[in-house]
Amino acid sequence: MLTGIRLKANVTDHQRLVLSQWMGCARFIWNAKCDEYRYHSTYARKYFPIGTFAPIDKKYSHFKNDELSPWLSDCPSKILANSACNWFDTYQNFKQGRCGKPKRKKKTGSGSIYLTRDLFRFEVCPDGVKRLFIGAERNNIGFLSLKLHKGFKEPASLYIKKRHDEFWVSFCYDDGKDEGELLSQADHLKYLRGQSQEFLQNHVIGIDRGVKRPIQAGEQCFDFTPEQKKSMDRSRRNLVRYQKRMSRQVKGSKRRHKTKVKLSNTHNDIANIRKDFCHKASRTLVDQKDSRVFVLEDLRTRQMTGRAKAKKDDSGRWLKNGAKAKSGLNKAILNVGWHRFEEFLKYKANRAGKAWFKVPAFQTSQECAACGSTHPGNRKSQALFKCESCGHTDNADHNAAEVIKKRAIGLISNSGSELSKRGVLSLSDSGRGAMGKSRRAKSSRAPGEKGLPSEYFSDGLQEASKKKKKDRMALPLDFSFEASPLQG
Repeated sequence: MLTGIRLKANVTDHQRLVLSQWMGCARFIWNAKCDEYRYHSTYARKYFPIGTFAPIDKKYSHFKNDELSPWLSDCPSKILANSACNWFDTYQNFKQGRCGKPKRKKKTGSGSIYLTRDLFRFEVCPDGVKRLFIGAERNNIGFLSLKLHKGFKEPASLYIKKRHDEFWVSFCYDDGKDEGELLSQADHLKYLRGQSQEFLQNHVIGIDRGVKRPIQAGEQCFDFTPEQKKSMDRSRRNLVRYQKRMSRQVKGSKRRHKTKVKLSNTHNDIANIRKDFCHKASRTLVDQKDSRVFVLEDLRTRQMTGRAKAKKDDSGRWLKNGAKAKSGLNKAILNVGWHRFEEFLKYKANRAGKAWFKVPAFQTSQECAACGSTHPGNRKSQALFKCESCGHTDNADHNAAEVIKKRAIGLISNSGSELSKRGVLSLSDSGRGAMGKSRRAKSSRAPGEKGLPSEYFSDGLQEASKKKKKDRMALPLDFSFEASPLQG
């Protein structure tokens, strides 16, 4: 099984300069390929027959010129070739719908180079320390000193990345574990359906993610330590101080660059605290003997942390939309790291041979874990939950975790439930206990009510659909992407 690792590199001033130059050359080739494709595609669209598209290749040698780009001669040719190959692979993935279209890279303080096996090697130096040799025989920067915090096998390729004025070496290697021996989510679901309710009650853990309590896993609550909270508060104060200082400094000056590096490192410190918390919480849950099935809410963090929409009245004046409160809530959600914890829990549970699933998050905070009653008034405050039907009182996050567990057990035991590609359990349209036909939504407005035109009802709806169909037929034809390459 492939395992990723990232090692910090301690570089000298000469190595820092050369690596930054190599990263600039790799970025130049990437941007040149983007500009070349844009020019060829525009030319083909204007002057060539329909169905002819620009060529997509890995060529880069025509960008090397002693007069226009003499600096490319100082960079190993393999680095330039790897940059062109990465652009080609990215575009192929774009055609398959796996990523976006390759775009130009801006000149920033970060960068990366991709090295294959002929540009690096690991050696044990005479002092007994293992170091990384970078470059070819005639064009190299010598040995990089790495901070080796764990053992690994030598990879076939690696990345050297620059971020926050620091250099990191990252790569993947095979740890010797057979991935075919691990069970898939479908296999776990099939096995759990044959188990008793007592087994599921003892081994299923419902996990609720919140703001005041970042992680509520059954009876366990995981939160940042007092030292971590103190460090994050101090880092946030430093952020304000560095931002004020940088706003008064001259752009392009050395002092502003130093302040910018300090600001970036402070952001990195906060991210490292959040990452450390997610790693420790996920590792604690996975290592527990009785915890075999982990159930999460299907949260869409990107949609939940979107900006507040602007509001206007009939006269065009702007109304209050609670943007400040929404911004504070977004900051609190992102500070906890819900998605990062989810990703860490997934891969650790998978490697440990344990199952993880998701359930719909609809009204988990309003449903009572004791009687199943759902009402907005059950959630009295952020921390207090009191059911208006049966009087059950509990912490709101703990009650939500129990509701998640209860839903998961019901869906696992139901033969009509299905598992989506994202790991979400839900009831299917067919099977025992499922509905044969989908319910038709009822409109809350009557035909002809103010706010809805008459064309949305009865005959007017049919006329509107015919009009839309006629407009679609008038649109130009959309040609397929596959076509012959540009000639000449």
